[in-house]
Formats: sequence, C-alpha cells, structure tokens
Amino acid sequence: MRRVPRLVAISLLLVAAAAAVGLRLLVGSQGLDVTGPIVLEYRLPGAALAFLAGASLAVSGACFQGLFRNGLADPFVVGVSGGAALGAVSSIVLGLVTATAAAFGGGLGAAFLAYQLARVRGRVSVESLLLSGSAIGAFAGALVSVLLLRHSQNWNEVITWLMGNLQQPDPWYRVRIVAPCLAASAAVMIVHARELNLLLLGDESAAQLGVEAERVKRVLLAAGSIAAAGVVATCGMIGFVGLIVPHAARKLVGPDHRALLPVTVLGGGTFLVLADVLSRLASRGAPLPIGAVTALAGAPFFVYLLRRKC
Repeated sequence: MRRVPRLVAISLLLVAAAAAVGLRLLVGSQGLDVTGPIVLEYRLPGAALAFLAGASLAVSGACFQGLFRNGLADPFVVGVSGGAALGAVSSIVLGLVTATAAAFGGGLGAAFLAYQLARVRGRVSVESLLLSGSAIGAFAGALVSVLLLRHSQNWNEVITWLMGNLQQPDPWYRVRIVAPCLAASAAVMIVHARELNLLLLGDESAAQLGVEAERVKRVLLAAGSIAAAGVVATCGMIGFVGLIVPHAARKLVGPDHRALLPVTVLGGGTFLVLADVLSRLASRGAPLPIGAVTALAGAPFFVYLLRRKC
C-alpha cells in the first residue's frame, strides 16, 4: 500500500471524523430522527465520549506497540484492563468508592505493579514487562470471578461494564475525565516520538544514540496506561481498538511516530464513533454493547495478524 503524506492523511481523517460525528448525531435508539434537545443533551456528549475513548485507546495501542516492539500489543498488555476490572467490580459489589475512581486507580495500580515486578537492577526489559502484565491481568481476572460468584446479585451491572458501554449516565462528566487523560498522554507521547522511534532499534542502540531508555520507557508506560485507564474507568472494557487502528495507521503513513500518533488519534476516534453508530443501527431499542461490536471487528483481524507472523 502506498503511504500517504502526514498532512494529507490528517486532513482526510479530519473530514472522516466530522462525517462520523455528524452521522452519530442523526442516529438514536429509534433510528434516524433529529430534534434540537435530543441532539444537544444526549447525542452530542455521546459522540464526544465515543470519539475521545476511541482516540485514547488507539494512541495508547500505538505507544505500546512501539514501546514493546510488538505489533500484537494493545493498551491492556501491562494489566491495565485486569486491574481496572478488579477495581470496578470491587466497587460495584462492595460499594467502597465510585466504580469510575476504583477502575482508574486499579488500572494505574496494575501498570505500576507490573513495572515494579519487571524491574531488575534498575532496568526493565520489555519481555519481563509483558510477562508481569499478563500475570497481573490473569490474577485480577481470577479475583473478579470470585467476587462475581460471591455477589451474584450484581451480575447485570458488572457484565454491562465488562462488555463496554458508552451509554453511561452523565456523559459530559465522563468526557471531562477522558479528555484531559487523552490530552496529557498524547502530548507526552508526541514529545517523545523521536525517542520512541529509536527504541524500535532496541534499548542498547537507542542508548548509543542518546536516549535515556529507562526514563523514556517509564514515561511512555505511564502515558499509555493513563490514556487506557481513563477509558476503562468511564466506559468499561472496549477491546481491539488499540490493536486494529495503529496497524491501519502504520499502513497509511508508515512507522514514524511523529506522523503515526496524530493519525492514530483521529483514526481511533472515527472508528469508535462509527462502531457506536453500527451498534445502534443493528438493534432496536437498547444498542449492542460497544465492546461486542469492536470484538466482532477485531477478533478476525487479530487472527489475521497471527497468521501473518507465522
């Protein structure tokens, strides 16, 4: 596939994003109908939340794929999703704090713990970080299962959250959480885009070219985890966005993160808005869980990537 210049790609994606948001403003639970109050009070914040969530997951995925030098990495690779799920489910069944706060804290806590477990003599290898993140995610998943068995009366609420849901109460409140997480994380990633490019060569080669590899890895790990945790805390588990979109963006503009990151932000936001539209058009009344829609698109793509690497 012929690569597209960065400015051209960004311009095209801005048009696509505007069209996707416009379509989302037209589509509701009852099909295509438009009234001013409905658009402003319900659909606009819903569209904004979908776009910001998709952008956050996609840019987090691009960051982690570069950091781990692994095209199969996604935003949840360091245990963010498992930790966030454990925090949210604990909050739902025990009522200690709000589910949003518990999920956000759980996601960041899992990433921090994965980093500490992978740290040996002041250095962290990407292989150790991947393994520690997987172990933490599995352990958190087991604890979630225990909580569900002990508190089965909360199943409906928990399952709704685990499957991903953009139809949460007060979407503007959730936008105010996701937006600053995305803005801060994406800014940090873009500032470190050159270092992220050099890390693709390996830690030793990057260090020889003047990159403080361990510091940059800590910063990028934190930035990617914050972007993902903000989404999981407010919208639940939405998989595959961070896997699919960075690959498509890389095909479009190449592996240079100075172009890849902004393109991924726009592509991820557009993708999830369109997925939200599809979830509404595919069902009458309550829309399909957004996590189910992205999984239907992402699972075949994941198999395709695995077969290509084999």
